[in-house]
Amino acid sequence: MAYYQTRPNNNNGLFSPAVFKFDHLESTVQTHLKNVYSTLSIGVLAAAAGAYVHTFTGAGEWHFLTMLASLGLMGWLASTRHAKEEVSKRLAIFVGFALCSGISLGPLLQMVVSLEPTIVTTALAGTAVIFISFTMAALLSRNRMFLYMGGFLMSALMWLSIAIFLNIFLGSKLIFDVYIYGVLFIFSAFVLYDTQLIVEKRRMGDDDFIWHSVDLFLDAVNIFRALLIILSKKEDNKKRRRD
Repeated sequence: MAYYQTRPNNNNGLFSPAVFKFDHLESTVQTHLKNVYSTLSIGVLAAAAGAYVHTFTGAGEWHFLTMLASLGLMGWLASTRHAKEEVSKRLAIFVGFALCSGISLGPLLQMVVSLEPTIVTTALAGTAVIFISFTMAALLSRNRMFLYMGGFLMSALMWLSIAIFLNIFLGSKLIFDVYIYGVLFIFSAFVLYDTQLIVEKRRMGDDDFIWHSVDLFLDAVNIFRALLIILSKKEDNKKRRRD
């Protein structure tokens, strides 16, 4: 892993890039992060496959069942001990969890595609930019400042959950808009928090890379879902104004 830092160029006085390694991250931490992000990539591919499955089966319409399946698989993964001989089993459980999550996203993706197909690509690009930028910010930081956001983020998430539950009865467009933008902000911040938390957990001896990838997977999925809804609402408003 590497990052760029500028330094004066003696020839022309301009700044030129110089490459520095993440020397503040131990080799064991770097190896662990490679395992985490490799597992996360597998999960993203599984989620994409799940969304694809929905287009042929309509399985995503059964939101309650796919949600229960996701929760059940996540609970199974959490209760299965982290050991070398259990890696294949736990990875299979994680893939199943990611697959069900992708199936659950199917109906939303289908609705977005019917409105404007390019929204999906834009949301994917936006998710990648947010996730990579915030990940780099967390890894390049030499202190643990983002770990102190944990309490605030958990409280904010709780209040958002209460607000969206009450909005079932109120039906307020304003509350929903605040909720969806809040989700985007909070889970973007969670990328910072979870990344540094994973680093600190590894330093304390926790090398469960599969479970650590679950946290980042949930962050990415929630950012992607929020962007899909925000961009869809904007596109729908544009079409309404044109009509």
